[in-house]
Amino acid sequence: MADTVNNNVCRIYISASFNNTLVTLTDALGKTLAWGSSGASGFKGTRKSTPFAATTAVEKVFAKIKDQDSVKEVEVYIKGPGPGRDAALRAIRSAGVKISLIADVTPIPHNGPRAKKKRRV
Repeated sequence: MADTVNNNVCRIYISASFNNTLVTLTDALGKTLAWGSSGASGFKGTRKSTPFAATTAVEKVFAKIKDQDSVKEVEVYIKGPGPGRDAALRAIRSAGVKISLIADVTPIPHNGPRAKKKRRV
């Protein structure tokens, strides 16, 4: 089965929270090739949640797999409302990789938990 999978198409999962941005690069089967985060890129505290930190995290992930030269096309799956969303996309585009799919997989509650009871005065 591994012979039929095109290794040139990979997936990038970006989890952009308000505190950090996590980037994971996998092959088509879901096996992790490289990963990185704003915190692993050397940012601490509030600078971890900046768009520049997300850009740096994406660049470090692509630097890890640069010698393999197997990534030609990527599918991007973005989760979360953080400030690193757009910056990570721009960093992927500037890495010279073709983006074939951009999907927002942010979980959305359909009803949520039960509301608090009404306050009585």
